[in-house]
Amino acid sequence: MNHPRAYRPVVAVVADRFEHHKHAAHAVLDGYVHALAQVAQVLPLIVPAHDESIDTETLISTIDGFLLTGSPSNVAAERYGAAPLPASTTIDPNRDAVSFRLLPAILEAGVPFLGICRGFQELNVVFGGSLERAVHDQPGRLDHREGDHDRPLSRWYEDRHALHIAPGGRLAELAGEAEAVMVNSLHHQGVEKLGAGLRVEAKAPDGLIEAVSVESAAQFTLGVQWHPEMRVDDSPLAHAIFTAFGDACRLRQQERLQSRIHA
Repeated sequence: MNHPRAYRPVVAVVADRFEHHKHAAHAVLDGYVHALAQVAQVLPLIVPAHDESIDTETLISTIDGFLLTGSPSNVAAERYGAAPLPASTTIDPNRDAVSFRLLPAILEAGVPFLGICRGFQELNVVFGGSLERAVHDQPGRLDHREGDHDRPLSRWYEDRHALHIAPGGRLAELAGEAEAVMVNSLHHQGVEKLGAGLRVEAKAPDGLIEAVSVESAAQFTLGVQWHPEMRVDDSPLAHAIFTAFGDACRLRQQERLQSRIHA
């Protein structure tokens, strides 16, 4: 007897735009693809950073989850009303255009969301928050940057500082009994002002906000400042984040397909 195939949920991942052999190109780092495919058990769908190509309603009707990744680029400071970043700073206005248009619509439609590093910062800015451009220069702050780039890549993602988890939140559920865990840290920008409507899920020992969720969202929403995608094979919390995200996407898929049957 043939059984109907269980299709994987589809998760949209917004690409970075950069130059490759003098051509504009769109790409997502492999760590995110691995974590989504192998741990969340979803199908990653790379969305180009090309705003005019993307129809929001078509995308929302097709996907079961939305991921905003980390990136070498920074959110343009004009997005949160600050003076422009130095000319030497890497920015990606094409990704900004896509992320900032899609994210509010995605959240309103009830699509599960996971934001990592730049994606966490994009979430904060969408909700009216602002970013500190050089956390390490602020009194009392840790140096959250990745350190020596000559080290092997795997060492960039080693644990760097503790994460103090707020009780009663989404991250606390994923961390189990742990009130503090160790995480990696690869960023120089961070939350300056928290966006209205975001719940603090965790902080670093220096008080910097490291994780948030959307207070009003019924679906899974989580933004984290560290990089769990690179530690899914040896960090229980990283594995739990992607597992929970995948489960939320499967629930969304069931609801989406049921609505089509009854339409």
